Amino acid sequence: MTFAEEFERHCNTYGRPERLELMLCDLNGVMRGKWLPASDVQKLIKGQVRLPLSTYAPNIFGEEVAETGLGITIGDPDGILRAVAGTLCPVPWAEHPAAQVMVEMHDPSGEVSALSPRKILANLVDRFGRLGLRPVVASELEFYIVQRRAQTYDAPKPPAGVPNAQNYDLEVLQAQEVILTEIQTSAAQLGLPIDTLIAEYGPGQFEINFHHSDDILAAADTAQIFRRLVRNVVAKHGFEATFMAKPYADFPGNGMHLHASVLDAKGCNIFDRNSGIHPRLLHAVAGCLETMRDLQAIFAPHANSYRRFMPNSFAPCAPNWGIDNRNAGIRLPQTTGPAARMEHRICGADVNPYLAFTAILGGMLLGIENKLSAPRSLDDPDFEPAADLTQSWADALERFAQSDVAADLFGAHYRDIYAAVRRDEMQKLSNIIPPMEYQAYLSRL
Repeated sequence: MTFAEEFERHCNTYGRPERLELMLCDLNGVMRGKWLPASDVQKLIKGQVRLPLSTYAPNIFGEEVAETGLGITIGDPDGILRAVAGTLCPVPWAEHPAAQVMVEMHDPSGEVSALSPRKILANLVDRFGRLGLRPVVASELEFYIVQRRAQTYDAPKPPAGVPNAQNYDLEVLQAQEVILTEIQTSAAQLGLPIDTLIAEYGPGQFEINFHHSDDILAAADTAQIFRRLVRNVVAKHGFEATFMAKPYADFPGNGMHLHASVLDAKGCNIFDRNSGIHPRLLHAVAGCLETMRDLQAIFAPHANSYRRFMPNSFAPCAPNWGIDNRNAGIRLPQTTGPAARMEHRICGADVNPYLAFTAILGGMLLGIENKLSAPRSLDDPDFEPAADLTQSWADALERFAQSDVAADLFGAHYRDIYAAVRRDEMQKLSNIIPPMEYQAYLSRL
């Protein structure tokens, strides 16, 4: 179906929108784009809507980074926006009729830009396909609802009356029924395959699970679009929602866990075994463990992300694995039958889903292709503890910047761009003197 046909069908189903919200995912997982009057939809169809290619790679503040070699240093050339098939849907929270659609920038040859995180994930899925394999994934996303703040630099506060330890409390879900039901209803309108919704441990913290899918790009789209949905729905009710990795020092952070298995050409799970653990599942686990340190800068992209790797942070922080063990970086929730799979538990909810999926699935593929051997599990009496992942953003970033694995999965050029953007972010944050330094030093020294 062409986008013109898709748009016509949308209008027949929901009525003609007043605007189209064109959504482009940048390196940070931030949605950027344009509002296009629906009366100008032909411009999108004919490839007449453009954005600078550098829009794919700003820092977290939205600024160009000269060291990427993009932006004004090369004249800031445009890419042509084209709709991603199957992503057109209503905007449930909009006050006026609106539709939203994912877009990608295409270069003059007609190819999707190599700067697109979505394209990078598509390239990896193609690598599985060339081996006759098809990954299947299901993500879990955690988020906090917090009181609306007067200033962006104010610390978050939980909604009034919530317990410090919610921990699957059904009364907490009931208390937030209006917001949570609207999130579920809006997700259904957007076609997002949500599964269960729970009250997570922290005050005002919730987790959504999605159904398993072998459409990896759609699964990543789901995670990306869901974050936008939650922030907008929660804002309608006078609160804020955040997927920040560690918004509170004393409460659990927000994670993004990914369940993953692999199908063969006949649609059979290659990890399926009647008893024990299939060697291919152990190869996949080994590949993820082998690449975890090199790719930590993807799993933990920002300064705040590294607070999840500190002691007593309620999150796994080492490259290890276990059978149904939530202390492990890689958990095997099921090892037999068609649902045999691994769960990667390292990512914060602040990741770019396309890049995180690429890193996790890429590690699995590396292990499967090279038949890597996994170390002993946490459940083994002879288990030897692995050193924790680094708590240093700078160390993780520099390891990523020099990594051959990162160059293989993301392309050397994109790896270098990613590192340049993060270094710029790091530099800007280091130039800001935090209030704690004034409190500790200004009146005493």
